[in-house]
Amino acid sequence: MVLNWITSTPRRTLALIAAACVALLAFGMYLQHVQGLEPCPMCIVQRYALVLVALCTGLASLGRRSAWWKTWSLLATVAAGLGAFVAARQSWLQWNPPEFASCGRDLYGMIENYPISRAIPMIFRGSGDCTAVDWTFLGGTIANWSFLWFVGFALVLLALLCKGAQRR
Repeated sequence: MVLNWITSTPRRTLALIAAACVALLAFGMYLQHVQGLEPCPMCIVQRYALVLVALCTGLASLGRRSAWWKTWSLLATVAAGLGAFVAARQSWLQWNPPEFASCGRDLYGMIENYPISRAIPMIFRGSGDCTAVDWTFLGGTIANWSFLWFVGFALVLLALLCKGAQRR
């Protein structure tokens, strides 16, 4: 009954995805600022992907026209796919750490010390920091859980898009 209420309208589902993204971002801020865990460059990219999913699904939930929510949902699906890819790569690095891991700079250090044209590629490059496992829940690392959330969002969004295409 609750699941039927959640999925009965695309706008409600999209708003719930946006709210879940905001909650996950808030939890990330808690881990960083209260627990003292420093995010690696791959974590930062995943946060940006989560922000994109939240913005796209939030905007999609505001529109009444089918084309509006489908367009924003498609963009959110792409952002969720990007986030899932980065989280999968980080999980792989954590399971198979490179032999010679070098500790990379944090985001602010990169931007302060390098021009933006050099800093942006550095953000997307994995470093020794990305292999660290500082927190786990039920045996999964932050990257593992991030991957599951991104895949879940992508699957729900694809289901909405397919369901919306059938209604034509």
